[in-house]
Amino acid sequence: MDKGKYSEELNVAVRVVHMACFLCQKVQKGLAFSISDDVVQSKDDDSPVTVADWSVQATVSWMLSENFGGENVSIVAEEDVQTLSKSESAGILDKVISTVNECLAEAPRYGLKGPSVALERSQVLEAISRCNSSGGPVGRHWVLDPVDGTLGFVRRDQYAVALALVDNGEVVVGVLGCPNYPMKEQFNNQNQQNHTMPDIYWTSTGKHEEGCVMYTSRGCGRAWMQPLVDTDKKFEWPNFAREIRVSSIDDPELATICEPVERANTDHSFTAGLASSVGLRKQPLRVYSMVKYAAIACGNAEIFMKFARAGYKEKIWDHAAGVLLVEEAGGVVTDAGGRPLDFSRGVYLEGLDRGIVACSGVKLHDAIIGAVYASWESSNL
Repeated sequence: MDKGKYSEELNVAVRVVHMACFLCQKVQKGLAFSISDDVVQSKDDDSPVTVADWSVQATVSWMLSENFGGENVSIVAEEDVQTLSKSESAGILDKVISTVNECLAEAPRYGLKGPSVALERSQVLEAISRCNSSGGPVGRHWVLDPVDGTLGFVRRDQYAVALALVDNGEVVVGVLGCPNYPMKEQFNNQNQQNHTMPDIYWTSTGKHEEGCVMYTSRGCGRAWMQPLVDTDKKFEWPNFAREIRVSSIDDPELATICEPVERANTDHSFTAGLASSVGLRKQPLRVYSMVKYAAIACGNAEIFMKFARAGYKEKIWDHAAGVLLVEEAGGVVTDAGGRPLDFSRGVYLEGLDRGIVACSGVKLHDAIIGAVYASWESSNL
């Protein structure tokens, strides 16, 4: 595959995710003072949704349509306008409209063109509802999770903005914005090197302690991390990025494992049993969102396992960007049967065998897959 085939899509996606992270940071600062029905609401399945979720979706949808043509853009995304359109949601809708327009006004700072006039209510709702594609094996589909890990976002913990491009069923672009991910440790990592890529980096100065965007494209065999733009100092656009690479650790006793925080999303006891059987000794890091994939891609963890209970269906927006990042950074991601994840079958990861296993290397991955086969019959999953 031509490594430059998706350069334009990657270029725009990186900039748009930077914008979305800027938006999320502004909303999260407001959460420090007030968590009300005008900021956080519950969807029909009782999961939380915030001003940031809808605002990011509207912003990304509008920017992708402007850059690639609305008639050419298919977007698979998590949020819809049903809850937002209810009469009792008038307050949160007003906040979404103002938040979207504040973010779009910053587009020139990221080398993108924003609207000439502020978007109206109908335009914001249209941008959100435009993200109604069901994906599939044919054509190009953007896959967006506007705020992956909403509970982490509300609790000022880890969360991510995840944007990927699927082309004929294969993830070909992956961008992961992690506004609360610690940066200082990353940039001191001895495995990282300075790299500059054309069209994405402009002259700027300064380094940041926290917050980054990680990205890659299919077939390049490399992935990068960029610090977020510092809004206080009004930097224009970062002029540097660092290549990230998975850890070289393959000794189970030294390996770090990540798993979801919520018990509803995974079976912690089964994961603990697998960890013990393959010789993992460290306590697992329970992390919200796709930041788990980010930690593996940049070498801060070696393993991510997730085994949901029967009946739970994994959505493609929860994995697409993170999976590609880990793979291009040198890692391995499969289902628990050792097969690649299939992003060609719509909104869900249909045909998933038991769970998901992501590792920094083949040796650890093979050990865990073997342990799954050895212990699955005795599990209650």
